[in-house]
Amino acid sequence: MDRVYVCNCFGVTEAQVKKHAEDGASTPRQIASACKAGTDCGSCVRRIQALLGRGACPRHELSGQGQPVLSGLETAEALEEVVALEEAA
Repeated sequence: MDRVYVCNCFGVTEAQVKKHAEDGASTPRQIASACKAGTDCGSCVRRIQALLGRGACPRHELSGQGQPVLSGLETAEALEEVVALEEAA
């Protein structure tokens, strides 16, 4: 049997993480509650996020749903202010 380990600290496999996700876990914290993965060194948390379909972008879940990704920047003036601040940095 080919096992791909996600969490080496607790020996949690990719298949186990996917099973917990099928059972309703939708965040790394919920996966951690189910099997401890991600609660020791934390190096597996990004992999768990990827398996849950949540990339490194914290607003990833909103990007494909027609929701504004840059919430709070409704006006063009606010967006221009952010751009000016980034250019000044």
